Amino acid sequence: MATAERPLEASACPACGAEIAPGLLVCPACHTLVHAVSLKQLAEQAAHASREGDLRKALATWREALDLLPPHSMQSKRIGETIAALGREVDALPAIPPAPTAGSTRASGRGMGWGALGGLGLLLWKFKFVVVFVLGKLKLLVFGLSKGTTLFTMLASAGVYWTMFGWRFAFGMVGSIYVHEIGHVAALERLGIKATAPMFIPGLGALVRMRQYPANEREDAYVGLAGPLWGMAAAIACFGLWLATGYGLWAALAEWGARVNLFNLMPLGSLDGGRGFRAVSRRDRWVLLALVGAAIAATGEGMLWLVLIVGVARAFGTAPAATDRRAFLQFLLLIVVLSLLCVAPTRTGAHANV
Repeated sequence: MATAERPLEASACPACGAEIAPGLLVCPACHTLVHAVSLKQLAEQAAHASREGDLRKALATWREALDLLPPHSMQSKRIGETIAALGREVDALPAIPPAPTAGSTRASGRGMGWGALGGLGLLLWKFKFVVVFVLGKLKLLVFGLSKGTTLFTMLASAGVYWTMFGWRFAFGMVGSIYVHEIGHVAALERLGIKATAPMFIPGLGALVRMRQYPANEREDAYVGLAGPLWGMAAAIACFGLWLATGYGLWAALAEWGARVNLFNLMPLGSLDGGRGFRAVSRRDRWVLLALVGAAIAATGEGMLWLVLIVGVARAFGTAPAATDRRAFLQFLLLIVVLSLLCVAPTRTGAHANV
């Protein structure tokens, strides 16, 4: 789960010197923007980053500027529009940078030897970016473990679960939750939103605190659903390890991980499913709920009933006119795959030897 917080710092008005209460962005005495100088500098930095083609840095810089403006001001509205436009451009960036075409690796087309050399160069180039992509994900997974708060609270949570389920399953549970939270961190990093490392709450789960807010429902859905998507990947990995080893612990962790992430798909409040649901139109909400009903009929999974009941209540609420297609497709994928993972270990003959 990712929650938001805003820092409060005491300051003084740069124009008249009046004392500014913590959190105020406009001087109550002369009505000057408290952070006018910083805003100008950030705007210049963001413009420079855009000219250099570093869209993610530009996006992160504009978010910093937005935090220094009154929420309902014209400047805030304009920067919000800029952030939304940059966010769409960042979304369009490939996860792995495109490799050059084979033609660009040939030296003037001089014979078969140059062509073969160019082909080898192209293959190595593509492999390089795949390795960079994978290492980037591993870097994120290691990121939280380097933070004292994350590691301490993770061990505390493992201790609580240990008393109930034994140490093997306890550490598997904590690992699954951790991967889920790193999914939020990865999405926040891509959007240039500052956040803390994951922090565990023993017996209750974990959270990531955002220091900035997503600019719109589309971004909020992207951040929210990233957690269950990474959690789904962890559950799939556990299921694959069970198939490879036959060790029942992996089957039990796959089922448990699938159910926890299904619980987070409930479209309620700040739960991940609630954030994803807010980016889906009323019509498409009913499509998703129909799929949940079909999944219940196919699997009999009880956790899906919670998603369905809460979803029906939320389907009548405020909804956007148009659906964010990514949020819709991710929600659909999560319902299908997590539902199957809840029952697949049992139906394929797993016996949890934990």
